[in-house]
Amino acid sequence: MSKSSYFPKEFLFGSAAAAYHFEGGFGKDGKGASVADVIPHAPSEGRTTVPEDGNLKHRAVEFYERYKDDVKLFGELGLKAFRTSIAWTRIYPKGIEEEPNEKGLQFYDDLFDALHEQGIEPIITITHSAEMPLYLAEHYNGFANKKVIEFYLKYVRTVVNRYKGKVKYWLTFNEVNIVAHEPFFHAGVAQYKEPVDDNLKYQIFHNMFVANSKAIRIIKEIEPDAMVGCTTTIGPIYPLTPKPEDGLQAYFDMREMLFHIDVHVFGKYPDYKLKEFKEKKLKLDITDEELQIIKENTVDFVAYSYYMSGVSSFNRSNSKVRDVNIISKMSNPELKKNEWGWTYDPVGLRTILNIVWDRYRLPEFIVENGISKPENLEIGINGQLTVYDDYRIEGLRDYLLQINEAIHDGVQVIGYTNWAVMDFVSGSTGTMRKRWGFIFVDYYDDKTGSMKRFKKLSFDWYRKVIDSNGAFLFEEKQY
Repeated sequence: MSKSSYFPKEFLFGSAAAAYHFEGGFGKDGKGASVADVIPHAPSEGRTTVPEDGNLKHRAVEFYERYKDDVKLFGELGLKAFRTSIAWTRIYPKGIEEEPNEKGLQFYDDLFDALHEQGIEPIITITHSAEMPLYLAEHYNGFANKKVIEFYLKYVRTVVNRYKGKVKYWLTFNEVNIVAHEPFFHAGVAQYKEPVDDNLKYQIFHNMFVANSKAIRIIKEIEPDAMVGCTTTIGPIYPLTPKPEDGLQAYFDMREMLFHIDVHVFGKYPDYKLKEFKEKKLKLDITDEELQIIKENTVDFVAYSYYMSGVSSFNRSNSKVRDVNIISKMSNPELKKNEWGWTYDPVGLRTILNIVWDRYRLPEFIVENGISKPENLEIGINGQLTVYDDYRIEGLRDYLLQINEAIHDGVQVIGYTNWAVMDFVSGSTGTMRKRWGFIFVDYYDDKTGSMKRFKKLSFDWYRKVIDSNGAFLFEEKQY
């Protein structure tokens, strides 16, 4: 392990959030209903017919009303970058309107200006998971329908024209490689209660490939110097045993996990996937024109979430047991797990950084990674309320040290925006119980709490890491 920092001066130490997790402001200033507004709990538990009061996302943590003070806190934290998303339904409430909602556009103008005033680079996801207008999901079947591509592209053109010069880094979609696990949540495909067969799955994937590439073309036309990526969630996959068959299965599973990035970077479907389409006799609506668009409009960098690694076994290769952020539910006997059953593998981050670099030779951006725990306020040594989240400090330090090692290995890394800057409503549970942030928000599942913000122990720690450009990571005393 290195004993000095290799982070370049321009490295974007940052943090992240997304509109539906923390903005709130449901129905305010013309905002329409999104997919998230009818999913009150875990996506796997299904939706409500209409938005209902029990959905914590409707109020979330009131960032929409409190963004000025919150952004000042982000500046105090010292962030160089902040990743968030634009709520599609603030701009086009149903997704089909002729003209955008000016109040929604003005909110993000003001937000981006506030970030720049604090010296923070906005990293903007054009639409995050569950942020599709509910109308497009219910009336057009989301990205299963090619008409939705055009609605999406109109929205892209609107926001990129509006924020030209304010946003350099754009992300077209979030974690597109897990769309098939929760098609309603991630792609607005309304028959989400039924299993998604391979034909529908790959049609959704293809339509989103087309949307991604056409969005890149639009962004580059408007802002040629913009940097554009599209996020997936990935991690290394290890063979469960030294058996050659397990090693081969791990390779096949890894290749499958990287399929979306292959198309985003290389601009074409890999041969093994075309062979699979033929063998399964899939009847996909794919045109030569669309393939040409995909070929000509590829990403500038590889952006991804990293939360854990996975394991593979030949004997489990046909298992249908999957989870949105877990490659498989097979247990890796060498790794610890958290309360949610997610394995903890910092070395896996260095591993995937090198795998991605060797495969694509494009700069990488880790846009999600973090430590979550159920937490409560306590009185600190200075008499102020705080959270002693030493486990978050230790975990994030381990991850950052492995990024440092990967940079030393020769990997080009643009930045790191951990999940998350502050506590908010969890996407996987729909609750406040799963807390990720440097900032504690006094709000709870029973809708009690003051909504006041409190700095956790990790707040001051991360500020020191950023101020020192990573050098503080090597200090003996971290907190």
